[in-house]
Amino acid sequence: MIARAGYLTTRFGGYLHREVPEEDAELSHVGPDTPCGEYLRRFWQPICFSDELKDLPHRVRILGEELVVFRDLSGAVGLLELHCPHRGASLEFGLIDAKGIRCCYHGWQFAADGTILETPGEPADSTLKDRLYHGAYPTHEYGGVVFAYMGPPDRQPPFPVYDSFVRPGYRLMPGRKYFYPCNWLQIMENAMDPAHTAFLHTIISGSQFTNEFGVMPELEFVETPVGMMSISTRRVGHNVWARMVEAILPNLQQVAPIWETGDQEHPFSGPMMSRWIVPVDDTNTLFIEFRHVSETEGVTPAWWADRTIMIPGQLAAESYEAGQRQPGDYEAQVSQRPIAIHGLEHIGATDRGVMMFRNQTRRGIRAVQAGGDPTGLCRDAGVVIPTYCNDTVMRMPPDVDPAMDRRLMRETGRRLADGYLKDPPLLASNVTREPAVGDGFTRRSGAGDESGVRHELPRRALATCGKRADE
Repeated sequence: MIARAGYLTTRFGGYLHREVPEEDAELSHVGPDTPCGEYLRRFWQPICFSDELKDLPHRVRILGEELVVFRDLSGAVGLLELHCPHRGASLEFGLIDAKGIRCCYHGWQFAADGTILETPGEPADSTLKDRLYHGAYPTHEYGGVVFAYMGPPDRQPPFPVYDSFVRPGYRLMPGRKYFYPCNWLQIMENAMDPAHTAFLHTIISGSQFTNEFGVMPELEFVETPVGMMSISTRRVGHNVWARMVEAILPNLQQVAPIWETGDQEHPFSGPMMSRWIVPVDDTNTLFIEFRHVSETEGVTPAWWADRTIMIPGQLAAESYEAGQRQPGDYEAQVSQRPIAIHGLEHIGATDRGVMMFRNQTRRGIRAVQAGGDPTGLCRDAGVVIPTYCNDTVMRMPPDVDPAMDRRLMRETGRRLADGYLKDPPLLASNVTREPAVGDGFTRRSGAGDESGVRHELPRRALATCGKRADE
């Protein structure tokens, strides 16, 4: 096996191109004690929706670990190792009771924190249960989603709350949960590949979003205090539409509205969706999402509040032929192989965001290996962490020179992004931004809140989130 496939320099050269390099294990392998697995375990990860926890245990596989999640009759949520420590029976067949869960085989009882409460059948004076715990992980419920922390107990961070989660005039609701049979990285980095929206979602498969996505955008990419974002700038008549999609480290995507057309001017809009890309194992991935639904009629389409309705192009086509005729994200990402082989790629200019995200991930992995905190991890409890995903549409008549117009669009998108990074709009709930051609922004009351309702936010997370104190 080789680290990098050679370049073909002749026609009909397939015979010369049969050696396949290994996958990039540092970025793609996620099990216990792997570099990326330990990195991902430093963050809270979603594992299921709250409404999935009913009267039966729920088996899950996360980061290569077999687990069972349940809500006991007192309301506590437990996430335990799947197999009973007594004789290995699966707790997915256990009995949920007021204090925890009982193994179906011999009735051993476990609390949500792994405490062994009872060992029926053992002598009355047995101290076995007092000397032993069952493997368990901390859980946290937020917005109808159950999250788990699977990292070192002494490094557990506070649960992160992003400003888009407490956005005035919007409600946060659970969306859909679904799976792809491929590695997490090739899914996550798709958000930093905005060029694909023009081809895959419009030109190739027809308009899966709006027709305006079929215009190849001017591209910029910028790092943020918690990750990075892509800046896709398109011209729509006399307007410039800047679309900013965000990757929040390590595996959260914030996606701008797909119903945008760019024909109406408006300031910073915020995300339509926050979606985690959670590794099940090296070759299977869980999607679990929050939807951001406006309380003002007509701002978000009515179907977006219906969890049964999916964004076009996300799930596998109904048949193989249908997937060939109208491929979507599923076909494009899964078909890269169960784990994409980076050594076979020929990276181009549109891949700058993909490479930036891979480099950020690698830096995070190595920060953990060095004993530090990775970028994006915030240890300040009680803060709201700023985010930047949005659509912004501003009036800017086209330049007579097409090349100059493209340059101006790129510069405008970057200037907007730099302004948002300096003063995050969703944190400034009493201020709104209106983009203007020129040097700055006009400030008005009611920022980021289409309902006009003021909303007091907790204090803002510092840009040093995820940095060691000595950095």
